[in-house]
Amino acid sequence: MESLVKYVQDEFVTKKDLPEFGAGDTITVYYEIKEGNKTRTQFFRGTVIQRRGSGASETFTIRKMSGSIGVERIFPINLPALQKIEVNKRGKVRRARIFYFRGLTGKKARIQERRH
Repeated sequence: MESLVKYVQDEFVTKKDLPEFGAGDTITVYYEIKEGNKTRTQFFRGTVIQRRGSGASETFTIRKMSGSIGVERIFPINLPALQKIEVNKRGKVRRARIFYFRGLTGKKARIQERRH
């Protein structure tokens, strides 16, 4: 059964050419919003907390600070409304899921930039 699901995902789900990114990276996600009969593009810029899943069901979580309140958003990789992803900074972290980042404030919430 699992092979059948994998086959259908490989055949029918369109792959998007997205840049490589991981936990700790600061990215900007551009996505389409439909309001009535109008569509507009909105962006969400923040730090990637995790990438989860594989294949067509893969998602990633982004966290940004809006004033003094942390806002998180989960995006599926294969979201049809997803237009593009820009990697602004590469972060140097040791973990794949940086949930400890939620508890950090001020200067402690900075992530070192990885040189490549």
